[in-house]
Formats: sequence, C-alpha cells, structure tokens
Amino acid sequence: MHQLGKSVRRGLLATVSAMALAAGAALWQRSRGNRGPQQQRLGRDGQTGSAETAGGIDTSTLTRQFLLYYIMPVWLAAGVADWVCHRATSIEATTGAKESLMHLLMLAEVSIPVTAGYFLEVTAPVAALMIIAFFLHEATALWDVNYAVTAREVTPIEQHVHSFLEMVPLMAISFIAVLHWPQFRALLGIGGERADLSLRPKDQPLPRHYIPISLGATGVFELLPYLEELYRCLRASHGRLIPAGSPANQPAG
Repeated sequence: MHQLGKSVRRGLLATVSAMALAAGAALWQRSRGNRGPQQQRLGRDGQTGSAETAGGIDTSTLTRQFLLYYIMPVWLAAGVADWVCHRATSIEATTGAKESLMHLLMLAEVSIPVTAGYFLEVTAPVAALMIIAFFLHEATALWDVNYAVTAREVTPIEQHVHSFLEMVPLMAISFIAVLHWPQFRALLGIGGERADLSLRPKDQPLPRHYIPISLGATGVFELLPYLEELYRCLRASHGRLIPAGSPANQPAG
C-alpha cells in the first residue's frame, strides 16, 4: 500500500508537469502564430540589421517567450505538486491551518510582483518590488519548513518540489533583469542610465490572451487548492490553527 501511494504521488507529479509543459507549448505556438512581422533594429554601423537567432526570433522575444510559456507553467506545476505533497502527509492532522496560512502568505508574496510585471513597465520601483518580494518569499519558506518538520514528514519528493518553488522565482527575476538590464543596474546605482521612478503601463503589453489565461490558471491551480487546504485544516481541528493532538503543540525538549 505504501509503495502504491508513492507511485500515485509520483504519477501525479509527472502528470502535473506534463500538463504545464503542454499548456506552455500551446500558448507559445499561439503567440507565434499571432506575431506580426519581425521587428528589426539598427546595428552598430547604423544600418538596419536583424537581431534574430537561428530560429528566426530575436533574443529579446525568445527570452520573453521562454519566461512566459515555460518558466511560469513550471512554477504553477510546482505549486500544485507541493499541495499534493501536503495532502499526502495529512497536513490537516499535523501542522494544520498555521502552515496552510504560511502557504497562502507565500502565494501573496509572489502574486503581487507577478501581477505588477504583467501590467507595469519594469522600471526601478517594479524591479525593487520583485527583489524584495523574492527575499520575503525565501524567508517565509524557511519559516514554513522549520515549522513543518516539527509535526509532519517532509518527504524527499516534497523537498525536491521546494527546490523548484525557491529557484524558479529567482530564474524569473533573472530573465526579467536581462530584458530590463539598464533599470536593474540603475537600481544599484551603476551604469549610465538614471533610475526611472515612474509607474506606468507596459510599453509592450503582453499578448491579450496571456493575462486572462495565466491569472485564471493561477486561481484554479494555486489559489483554490490552497484555500481548500486551509478549509480542510480548520474543519479537521474545529477552527484551531494547530490540531490539538499535533506534535507541534508539544513543548520543545
């Protein structure tokens, strides 16, 4: 039975990952089909030159599409996998609603800068928001795990999922920094460009289909499961943040 449970969990993780990659690939293909003529830029010699890769897409567009259609779906898939791990280790009977609230806090910490990045041009304040939110998320994640191990098993699979949830945001910020390198340098007080302190809509808006699909997927695959987790924990413990019989209620020592 234990081996069957492990096989089921691994199957769920593989299925979620495959779904995320398939969704990202489908959205990417749609965006390529709707893309207009390839823009060109002036080269160093002052002539119009192509900034294309071998695939016919300029590096800025390729970086942007990789961020939108690969990094973001993998991030969502890791969140779903983490929820599955919590359920498999009976969070409602161990760490309870206290840990579930930490999960919702981390979701809020990443959702705010992601939403800002969807709608606002990445100027110095938006870049600062992303960096601060990343460190807050990391601190909350450390708090979460330190608490979780006091009352429930954090399996090797869940630890592996955590590695995605911690590093994928860093990868996303890194891609955004590459796309908006002058403002990230200006934020640190280096480079020749002054920090743009304005908050304004994106100069190049995201594809119209992307934002509703992405926000909808976040609601369905992230917000709803973790709200269900909180409800399940509160119901099992009769409204307590920590279940009465949880090891987390026992004094240390």
